Amino acid sequence: MKYNVSGIHHITACAGGPQEDINFFTKIVGLRMVKQTVLMDGTIPIYHLYYANAKAEAGSVMTTFPYGRKAGRTGSGQISATAYSAPRGSLPFWKAHFAKHNIPNGGFQERFGQNYVRFQHPAGLAFEVLEERNDERQGWTTEEIQAGESLRGFAATVLCMREIAESERFFIDALGFRKTGQEGKYHRFEAGSGGPGKTLIFEHEPDLPAGSWTFGAGTVHHVALAVNSPEELVQQKAIYEELGYTDASEVKDRYYFHSMYVRCPGGILVECSCSQAGGFYRDEDEAHLGSTLHLPPWWENRKEEMLSKLEPIDVPEAARSVRA
Repeated sequence: MKYNVSGIHHITACAGGPQEDINFFTKIVGLRMVKQTVLMDGTIPIYHLYYANAKAEAGSVMTTFPYGRKAGRTGSGQISATAYSAPRGSLPFWKAHFAKHNIPNGGFQERFGQNYVRFQHPAGLAFEVLEERNDERQGWTTEEIQAGESLRGFAATVLCMREIAESERFFIDALGFRKTGQEGKYHRFEAGSGGPGKTLIFEHEPDLPAGSWTFGAGTVHHVALAVNSPEELVQQKAIYEELGYTDASEVKDRYYFHSMYVRCPGGILVECSCSQAGGFYRDEDEAHLGSTLHLPPWWENRKEEMLSKLEPIDVPEAARSVRA
């Protein structure tokens, strides 16, 4: 069977307040703000904020819905942590950086022979900085975070499940991942050539109750996997259906990309996504990426109404200014 998934496209989580989210990702994590828009489902105006590496590449894009109106419930059937790829030898910098800014972290840890530090978003979301020697992607830099420490993009994401077998079957048979390691409760799967941005890690927690599936601050909503075209999305939907995963959604227009969703047997919502021509540059050029709120064309007539209901935000200039 021909598989089209090449790795991670983006990851979407629910944060709390939008300004604390912006401050965390741009000042603490050191990412670039690449898009300000809104949740394209439903009718209530909710920010949808996008952060990424210097080139705004698929596989580096973290998106958030600041959904402070209610808290989510963490548990199994959710993404429990998302790991960023950092240069080898940079973990002491990151540990000191987190301490300087009073960011809770778990200190130095190791998994599959790689060192990492797990740290926490103000809403309770878990992230990791993981040392990766073979990642040539370009990180975004700030006054505090220079090229030798900057995060390149996603290394992996950790999927927490009560049962492993059926989700293993799903990711191998329906998406073309291959299992490349097991260490205690962790099971590693890789797509394509493997490595950073192409790795999923299952965390087996058989006694952990299920977490919530709705929008709620402090929980990750979905992981999106990259394919190359809308045609490949249709092919992927057909693979799901012929294997019996018949609850896959229709292909949805997200303006910057197309998306199709299905929930894996372990409970995590899995999106397949392909960037549209122009991607994030469809409505902003390089010099202005992430600088202002943009609505999809079908909601432009609601801009004043939405702005009146969204709290004002301030994006640091350093998070949106292109380096000379």
